[in-house]
Amino acid sequence: MEALFATTTGILAASGLYLSLRGRTFPVVVGLTLLSYAVNLFLFSTGGLTTDGAAVINDSGGYTDPLPQALVLTAIVIGFAMTAFSVILAMRVRGDVGSDHVNGNRIDEPREDKS
Repeated sequence: MEALFATTTGILAASGLYLSLRGRTFPVVVGLTLLSYAVNLFLFSTGGLTTDGAAVINDSGGYTDPLPQALVLTAIVIGFAMTAFSVILAMRVRGDVGSDHVNGNRIDEPREDKS
């Protein structure tokens, strides 16, 4: 189970990094969201992957650490706020500049050579 969890986290992180380096704003927003999902899985895995642990300490002695769960819950809220802000920012740039390219060039505008 740990290998599947690590593979999933790695694939999400690699996909998020690839999309974050794209030239348009929508793939960048999706890439940041995938990166936040990868970080959430990583934070959740720091508590140990137990399937039969209790959420609170009981008489049997086996329990699950609640700190990573609280960190993931907080990271989900922060990630949602970051995604909402990124979408609003991308919409504002698209409206002001007229293009959704990350470098800010318009599609019909030629690039300036600085040589």
